[in-house]
Parts: sequence; structure tokens; C-alpha cells
Amino acid sequence: MHRSAKRLASLLTCAAVPVLLVAGCSGSDSDSSGDASASAASSSAAKPSPSVAPAKFKKLPNPCEAFSKDTVKKMLPKAKDTSGERGTSTDNSAHGTCSWSSSDENGVDGTQFRWLDIGYQRYDSDPGVGSGEKRATDFYTKQVIEAKDTKSAKKLAAVKTSGTGDEATAITYDVKKEGNDFKNTTIIARTSNIVVTINYNGAGLAGADTPKGDDLLKKAQAAAKEAVTAAAKANT
Repeated sequence: MHRSAKRLASLLTCAAVPVLLVAGCSGSDSDSSGDASASAASSSAAKPSPSVAPAKFKKLPNPCEAFSKDTVKKMLPKAKDTSGERGTSTDNSAHGTCSWSSSDENGVDGTQFRWLDIGYQRYDSDPGVGSGEKRATDFYTKQVIEAKDTKSAKKLAAVKTSGTGDEATAITYDVKKEGNDFKNTTIIARTSNIVVTINYNGAGLAGADTPKGDDLLKKAQAAAKEAVTAAAKANT
């Protein structure tokens, strides 16, 4: 009976303590749990975050200035505007495009049509997804696959292009549009964390001769080298 009375008195004393001090009357389980949580949080904070190498290139050139004026004239003899038409972009440091077209009319001999466009894509390094170079390499691979999967393409061939950035592939193919035979060349090149995609095609309209695919390929390959060089210059 004496022990029961003392136990009851002790419980009543704790019951009378203000709410903010109730924890002091409880057992040690709460304290050890708090220590464990703090230790876990400290351990988690101590873990180093993953790091990736910084991206080599921070800028992109003006895509409409990727080629010299002489190159544009050779590829598009009767270009409507040698300055090109720049596409819109929400971030000119990450993405840029430009296009040109040419119609060389020769009366009863028909018309020689040419089209040229370029696209730049730059990637920054991101610990969550990888380095800028890795991200660009993934995009480069995707672009090559998409070019090879062009619908209705005939006589498709892929050719490695040396001396153009870190890696480059040229895809050539024929496509028939509205009764006209088009010769197409797509070149995808990567220089570190920048990917350059060039499309160059031509056709002989209204009875004109179809252009030679090898001629278009050589001009596109030379242009690709200029575009890669322009990317490097923009970051010097």
C-alpha cells in the first residue's frame, strides 16, 4: 500500500506539470529517438553531391553566320537572301537555327532548287543527368538515328566525316516530292557539348536535271567544318 501511494503521488505530480515540461516526465525513449533522427540527418547532409565536369562551350554563334558568304553563294547560287532567315529561340545560348533557299530559273531548261538549313544545340553539365559532353553525345546519336529513319527515303547511305569536330556523320538519300526527285544530305556533327545539324538538298524542277548527290555531299561536308569552327570561335 505504501508503494502504491508513492507511485500515485508521483503520477499526479507529473500530471500537474505545465504542458511544455511534460517531456521531462516521460521516459528516455523520446530522447534517444531524437538523437537518432539528428544523427541520420547529419549523415545525409554529409554525403557529397555528385559532380560532373563543366561544359567546355558556354555560347553559340549566330547560326546565320555559321557559313561564309562565299560558301552560301556556292551552295545556293540564287539565294533569296544570303543573310539567311533566323529561327526563333527562347535561349540563343542553347539553341539556334537558320535557313536559306535558292531558285535558279533557266527558262525552258527548268529551275534548279536548293535548300540549306543549320541547327545548333548546346548542353550544359547537370549533376542530375550528366556532363554537357555526354548529353550532347546522346543527342548526336539520336539525330543520326532519326536521319536514317527518314520516311520514303531511297538509296540511303551513312558516311563518316573526318576532321569535323569530335565526331560527324553524313546521311545521303533520295526523296520524291510532288513528282520531283530531291537529293538530300544531312550532316550531324558534335564538338564537345555542341551538336550541329545541317540539311542540304536540291532538285531539278520543271524539266531541269537532277543535281548530283556527290556534289551536294562535298559542299555540305565543307560547310559542316565551317559550322564547327564557328562554334569554337564563339567561345574564344
